[in-house]
Amino acid sequence: MKYTKLPKTSHAELEKKLIKKWKADKTFEKSVAFRSSDNGYVFYDGPPFITGQPHHGTLLSSVVKDVVPRFWTMKGKRVERRWGWDCHGLPAEVFTEKKLGIHDKRDIGNKISLEDYIITCRENMIQTGSEWEDTIDRIGRWVEFKNAYKTMDKDFMESVWWAFKTLYDKGSIYEGEKVLMYCTRDATPLAKAEIAMDNSYQDVTDPSVYVRFKLSRTANTKLGLKSASLLAWTTTPWTLPSNSALAIDRNINYVAVELDGEILVLAEDLLDKALTDEKHQVLVYKKLKTITGKQLEGMSYEPLFEPVEVLKHENAFKIWHADFIHTDEGTGIAHESPAYGEEDYELSKQNDIPWVMSTDENGFFTMGDWLGHNIWEVNKQIAKELKERGIVWKIEYITHSYPHCHRCQTKLMYRAHPSWFMDIASQRHEMLETNKEINWWPKHIKNGRFKNTVDSAPDWNLSRDRFWATPLPVWRGKDDNGVTHTKVLGSYKELEKLSGVVLKDYHRPWIDDVTFTIDGVKYERIDKVMDSWFEAGSMPFAQYHYPFENKQQFEQNFPGDFIVEYVAQVRAWFYYMHAVSIGLFGKPAFKNVVVTGTIAGNDGRKMSKSFGNYTDPVELVDTYSADAYRLLLVGSPLLNGEDYALIDKDVADVHRKLTTLMNTLDFFILYAEADNWQSKPEHLIAPDSTNILDRWVLSVYEDLRAHVEQHMLVYDLPNAVKTVGQFIDDLSNWYVRRSRKRFWKSINDNDKEMAYHTLYYILVNFSKVLAPFAPFMADYIYQQVSGDEQSVHLQDWPDAIAKDADLLEVMQRTRTYITDGLAARAESGIKVRQPLAKLTIYDNQELAADVLEIVAEEMNVKQVSFEVSKQYNILLDTDLTNDLIAEGAIREFVRLVQQSRKQIGLDISDHIKLEFKADTLAKAAIKDHEAYIQTETLADAVEEVVGLEGDSEKIYKSDAWGVVFRVSKI
Repeated sequence: MKYTKLPKTSHAELEKKLIKKWKADKTFEKSVAFRSSDNGYVFYDGPPFITGQPHHGTLLSSVVKDVVPRFWTMKGKRVERRWGWDCHGLPAEVFTEKKLGIHDKRDIGNKISLEDYIITCRENMIQTGSEWEDTIDRIGRWVEFKNAYKTMDKDFMESVWWAFKTLYDKGSIYEGEKVLMYCTRDATPLAKAEIAMDNSYQDVTDPSVYVRFKLSRTANTKLGLKSASLLAWTTTPWTLPSNSALAIDRNINYVAVELDGEILVLAEDLLDKALTDEKHQVLVYKKLKTITGKQLEGMSYEPLFEPVEVLKHENAFKIWHADFIHTDEGTGIAHESPAYGEEDYELSKQNDIPWVMSTDENGFFTMGDWLGHNIWEVNKQIAKELKERGIVWKIEYITHSYPHCHRCQTKLMYRAHPSWFMDIASQRHEMLETNKEINWWPKHIKNGRFKNTVDSAPDWNLSRDRFWATPLPVWRGKDDNGVTHTKVLGSYKELEKLSGVVLKDYHRPWIDDVTFTIDGVKYERIDKVMDSWFEAGSMPFAQYHYPFENKQQFEQNFPGDFIVEYVAQVRAWFYYMHAVSIGLFGKPAFKNVVVTGTIAGNDGRKMSKSFGNYTDPVELVDTYSADAYRLLLVGSPLLNGEDYALIDKDVADVHRKLTTLMNTLDFFILYAEADNWQSKPEHLIAPDSTNILDRWVLSVYEDLRAHVEQHMLVYDLPNAVKTVGQFIDDLSNWYVRRSRKRFWKSINDNDKEMAYHTLYYILVNFSKVLAPFAPFMADYIYQQVSGDEQSVHLQDWPDAIAKDADLLEVMQRTRTYITDGLAARAESGIKVRQPLAKLTIYDNQELAADVLEIVAEEMNVKQVSFEVSKQYNILLDTDLTNDLIAEGAIREFVRLVQQSRKQIGLDISDHIKLEFKADTLAKAAIKDHEAYIQTETLADAVEEVVGLEGDSEKIYKSDAWGVVFRVSKI
């Protein structure tokens, strides 16, 4: 290949040109098609929400989703990469309701028909625009957008039906009632994993109340007390109207105390914590007697309000033992409202305690003194009113982190709710055992966060009382005897066979109208929809419309080889995929998983437009480069699962490193053009050079290649790229700088050929190693140097070459000597251009002659001597003779001439005429070193001109001597 000088262009412009070229050449499609379908590598792409905006967090995972598939493609794998869109669930409904001005679930069906609402949801999910595709292209990620799957697609939903039906038939799905975290605005329960997502917890201030519960007359008599009250504690006074029990621990000692003329009973260990005034000073009380928890158990107390009919039950308003009672805070006595507490509900089930639901699905009271009011709007008011009535003994206020709906930001409540559940408990052991087969990076996630998630996971609440999602495929009917029959369907064909109905759209409300009759029983669909996380967990097979289509394709490509998302998905998508896969197939959904940390703004806080603490991603990559952005992220603590503040300067630093690499490319092209050096096929084979610098840089390259491959194979990305920057420094600032003269004035033609061959080989193969991480620059370098019209991303990962480990160690020692020697020069105040007579190295292992020559040239000394000594030291002879001073001045003179060549725009191969005027001392020095000056500056003539001052280009002055000179092209 013949080389020509490269045009000057910014990295951003270069990247944008390559994006267009890749699209025009269909390079991505070729990179997939070139690999055999029998050698697949399966990557699952967790879909972003379709109306969301690309941001640094999603782009972080997108970068990793590009780096890993590019690497495995170069390793010979066929890596198909299909984009997906998350379209269902609360995010879509909240988005639609904001556009429609809807603030309440009850508006759907009143202000807008359900049909129009669903149509609007679908329209909103289609209007994605091109922002995602443009941004993903800009960061260099290759993915198939055209055939993207959507969770709202009919085929995807049918596969979800199949999964639900299969699990139901296995006995893994059941209907039940449990206390769940519940959003009153959206009127639906949420999964626990959703509560662990970003934006779920917010600091709120709630009343902390101490409530008097009067013991019954019988209880007082048994305890030998008069009109005593149990002092219970709660932070949810709005639940007091539905109280039906109190809980104590039979193993705790309680005390009856007299305080301000009344008798209160509470845990002995909490007396001085609970019995305080507004300034938290302990009140004066008198201990009357100690009462064991065992004595209190089974006693009755008076209800706070007139009980409704359901609470007129023999087990209502009694005191029960509970293991969850403690003496860390409160009073050791807990108010129980089973409809609104997980532990309360379980206690009621165990002991047949009656309970009442006092609110509707939107959090409004349906009974009692606060009828029609929202629980959170009157929570503090209830506390104050009950204190005025004498029911509440004391009110305090606490600020604590409380869960909110991560979609609409509404404060959540606990609420007993009928739902459909997936039985996690029965498969928990299998989920833990199969987790051992998965490779997690970072490794501590495996037996840390993920294992803990599986260990503590409750049965999965699968159903939602909403609209825009995959409808639950459950139909019910009652026979003449009032017996309820249930039919769960797993396909549209099955529904058609029973009902004769085929729908274009299987969403609500159209699916709600489909009924069928079996043995005289009319079946109607229950009006629940599925948790969108069940859809996400079904993604590995639902994207293929399995098992209805592509059965062999899915089964050949399952489990997936690789997934990646940020740390919150450990409890979410990763967990749900694992749960569904174990339930359906008995094996994990994925083999390797990378968990990233969370990106913070440049001030360490969460990224926020209101904080102004980050630069828009596209603006950032346009300012520097996508390659720099990618390399920074992949090499950051984020890929070790840690959080990281993204600072523009850090991107700029990586960009400067890449600019150094680009300068090395420019150097190679510049000299190859000047020398008319042309690459040949044999140059793709590592050179067998005797030059120590060639042998060293080839060994450094091989060390890097092996290091990157080793760590990529185990998904340790930050360590994989850890030495890339150092290699660029080694290549540019050591190898090229030390070899520069070999490219343009070597008297040994074979040595010059070896220099070109080595640098050519390194640039071609390093571009392959760099390709997964910095795809733009890698492709540009590869095509400019190799002349191959095919992209570097269509090449194989480079093979190993011979490495001289001993030489690496020797060169490292050599550079240490030079670094220490230069430090000694600096300390003495002598510039490097000033030659010195001698450098003595004291060390326990001598260097070869060619290595000592490098030390001498770098240190600019006439002689390097080596002496064995147990104690390492560097000794620099700083005595300057007149000859040394003159030689130093000549070197400075040559530097100024070279600078003048650049200023007047000469190419490196242009020869010059050098004219000068100098005093006697300087003239003699120039004449003595004329050959050196000519060789260094390509001066065909070095002539003295008497009257040069008038039109001089450069003036050189020194304390010892002065020169005026002019450079002109010949």
